[in-house]
Amino acid sequence: MIHTKAPGKWANAWIGLGGNIGNVAQNMVQALRILAQHEQVRVIAISSLYQTPPWGKTDQPAFLNACAQLQTQLPADDLLQLCLDIEEKMQRRRTEKWGPRTLDIDILLYEGVICSVPGRLVLPHPHMDKRAFVLVPLAEINPALDIAGRSVLERAKELDDGTIQKYSEFSFEIPDT
Repeated sequence: MIHTKAPGKWANAWIGLGGNIGNVAQNMVQALRILAQHEQVRVIAISSLYQTPPWGKTDQPAFLNACAQLQTQLPADDLLQLCLDIEEKMQRRRTEKWGPRTLDIDILLYEGVICSVPGRLVLPHPHMDKRAFVLVPLAEINPALDIAGRSVLERAKELDDGTIQKYSEFSFEIPDT
């Protein structure tokens, strides 16, 4: 099932970024630059960078995570492909589910789009409401954002057990649009 927006219209999309191999903060800055340079993407807001424990597969280094709000004219599947291309450029290797990675970019929400293409793209992201490492940075940039009838801030407060720590070495200047 796919419900999409009208072609050519600007829509809000929220992405999660994370990684735990190499210079993750630098990889995120580079990824955001690539997104910002795309003629059909605008970077609107970026959260702080957070250090978070691994999720799913816990015997690996801590992660750095952040969220960003975009405006885009790209259809959701094209935005996904752009994100996958950026991951590949940052040397992302998909060898192990929930395993270590240089960079992971997930589309969390895409305004006006409900989509379920198993193995490719599911929107809203099916697990984001259970992951504090997504909700805490997302609440920083848009606390009132509605996720299934409740604000992201409410959901973040429920899940944040104190293991998500703000990491101060992240900065990215949002380009003028």
